[in-house]
Amino acid sequence: MIPYGRQQVDAADIAAVEKVLKGDWLTSGPAVTEFEEALADYVGAKYAVTFSSATAALHAACAVAGLGPGDLVHTSPLTFIASANCARYVGATPALIDIDPTTFNIDTSQITENIQAVIPVHYAGLPVELGSLPSRPLVIIEDASHALGARSTTEKVGSTTHSDMCVFSFHPVKPITTGEGGAVTTNNADYAQALTEFRSHGINTNRDPLSWEYNAATLGYNYRLTDIQAAMGLSQLGKIDRFIAERNAIAERYREKLSELPLELPPAEPAGALHGYLLFAIRVPQRREVFAELRKRGIGVQVHYVPVHYHGVSADIEIPPGGYPHADAIYSGLISIPTFPGLTESEQDIVIATLTDVLELHG
Repeated sequence: MIPYGRQQVDAADIAAVEKVLKGDWLTSGPAVTEFEEALADYVGAKYAVTFSSATAALHAACAVAGLGPGDLVHTSPLTFIASANCARYVGATPALIDIDPTTFNIDTSQITENIQAVIPVHYAGLPVELGSLPSRPLVIIEDASHALGARSTTEKVGSTTHSDMCVFSFHPVKPITTGEGGAVTTNNADYAQALTEFRSHGINTNRDPLSWEYNAATLGYNYRLTDIQAAMGLSQLGKIDRFIAERNAIAERYREKLSELPLELPPAEPAGALHGYLLFAIRVPQRREVFAELRKRGIGVQVHYVPVHYHGVSADIEIPPGGYPHADAIYSGLISIPTFPGLTESEQDIVIATLTDVLELHG
């Protein structure tokens, strides 16, 4: 089976983890600090705070932003459910807005004035042009789980030039991996301090190193990343630009080889931007039949994503008359085909040939 995504772990990553395993620190320690500093430097932000997952990072970002009951939070219907659940975790309510069919990202022209926050999702690694927001909402938290290493026409994703915080994921199929993990970048010192405490049971970290006393001043969680994971993340981060270049090369080849087939190719980036291509999400006719046949033939396709408002947990969302027509229409044909660093040309050829054959049967 050729999977839709897969981590690329090499000898350097293994050596970095082994070094930590032979050292004094296993849980959060100097490797975490080093990884956070390197990540902040890479994206051009002042601060980076790591977490045990991107979901934990989204929860923390919503909490330290002060969101809570009565607040409405815009996000995309075409995203993983965590992009909406993070608002629920703090008592706020998700308020979806439809996507722009030319980008698969939220249609920023639909952002309303009665909301307290926006969580724009950089779907598949194509950055949202945050500078295009018609007005500045109270809080902007980027969900960049797909987009480490990508760049909009004005900024590198994670710099938070036009946002308050930006969340990354280090799940195995994301741009880099720590096994599981996430991070928040920000330029706000108060947010950075609050995030650091939130991930560590709410314990104040500015305490006397010569004293045993500590104070859990606020409610927090055990959301810390370990030094083992951070060592792997730091090693992976050094390869991110190569990973993104490989993803773009695969996408370019797919665009060339699939252009004559009865399918719709994913949106391309505008001039001056850099797509992350975490996903290469095509749209096909008879999606259910095509999906099943590709799986039977060893192509590990996936669908990203079942829309947020299709889930039972989304009963709290007030769906407008007509629903979200662009998200619904795009979802109806979506299939993500294998795209990841290390995917060989021969494997790409198998994907292309198999897809061609299956579409002849079901196109």
